[in-house]
Amino acid sequence: MVSVLMAMNPAVGLLLAQSAAAGDEDCTTREQCEALLKKYEVQLAQDEADIQKTAYQKKTLQDQIAYLKKKTENLSVKINQSNAVITDLKLQINDTEKSVDNTIEKITVGQANLAEILRSINEEDGKSMAEVLFAEKELSDFFDNAVYLENLNSRSDELLKEIEGLKTYLEDQKLGLEGEKGDLEKQVKVQVLEKQAHETNKKEQEKTLKMTEAEYQKSLAEKNKTAQKVAQIKSRIFELAGLGATAAPNFEEAYNMAKAVGLTLNVRPAFLLAILTQESNIGKNVGQCYLKNSATGAGINIRTGVAMSKVMNPTRDVQPFLAITREVGRDPYATQVSCPMSFGWGGAMGPAQFIPATWNSYRDRIKALTGRPADPWNIKDAFMAAGLYVSDYGATSQTYNGEWRSAMIYFAGSVNTKYRFYGDNVCAIAAGYADDIAAIEGK
Repeated sequence: MVSVLMAMNPAVGLLLAQSAAAGDEDCTTREQCEALLKKYEVQLAQDEADIQKTAYQKKTLQDQIAYLKKKTENLSVKINQSNAVITDLKLQINDTEKSVDNTIEKITVGQANLAEILRSINEEDGKSMAEVLFAEKELSDFFDNAVYLENLNSRSDELLKEIEGLKTYLEDQKLGLEGEKGDLEKQVKVQVLEKQAHETNKKEQEKTLKMTEAEYQKSLAEKNKTAQKVAQIKSRIFELAGLGATAAPNFEEAYNMAKAVGLTLNVRPAFLLAILTQESNIGKNVGQCYLKNSATGAGINIRTGVAMSKVMNPTRDVQPFLAITREVGRDPYATQVSCPMSFGWGGAMGPAQFIPATWNSYRDRIKALTGRPADPWNIKDAFMAAGLYVSDYGATSQTYNGEWRSAMIYFAGSVNTKYRFYGDNVCAIAAGYADDIAAIEGK
């Protein structure tokens, strides 16, 4: 209210602050709708947090599953490779065993031959000189035979030692191959166990991923449902009464208007929205009276048709009112203004509920900012007028006390604690709008 309680009954102002937000089955008053929107905003934030959490979990699980899959594939390759090496070692061991067997056979034959040679040598050594001489035609033959047997014995002994050396080497090779084969078999067993563990872990992760995916879809559905509710509230139309062809703004549009004014005048948009909500529910109630007598300021109640005195102060407001309506092309006797209270005068105009005399003191400043004649019934001009007024009385501090004080002066022209309900209501509404704005701005 701009001026000393002349524009609007306090009880009416309080009622407007609690008026219904039309068209939503979930709420019937502004306070209920604000509480509902707050609830949805909290739910939406929680849903978004859940979605981010499950999306992260889902991504992490997918990465882990991909890693385990790759690890399992890698282990399969290693196991196959080790198995191939083991097979090759088995073949080498078999070949070595055959070589060992052949060598043993050669040793056996050699030992038999050597035994035969030794037996022959022994037999020769056991003959008497007479037997040797009679057995051999020539003495030289005897000595040749003895030398041959000695040489054969020496060569057989060397060959036997070589064969035994080969046998030892082959047996060492066999032991080495069997040791390598045993190590590989142990490694393959470990790899098989590791592969089984990875496969089990992978199955568990895939099971968890399915659960996470379900939670993700559930959170996403809840977020979409809440977002729809929020969108419905944000797009709710502010009905404009008696404002002619002025388009009714939705919440987001009204916020953008308040934001533009706020940036210009350093006033919080939420506070501006709260002022216009308290005054007229942002244009829904711009008064229920018509001025009918410019001499006396008398008029009628639009709804009842009952004649009323003191609709407008004839010495202070009537002439400014006639000039204002003429400037913006309105019929002064068919333009809604506020009705008088139980005391004082009515006559407040438009969504910001300025009385004509007060409007005139701001009209040039509004025109300087907008570049056109100031119109009290233009919703944008109403925001600008309210912004200028409260900025003059402390709202630029953007503190609770500064805004509360400017709201009190807006209503009563002074800080009269008798009417503190007005300042309290405006600040409470502003807090609710601040939450709505945070939702729109994504903060």
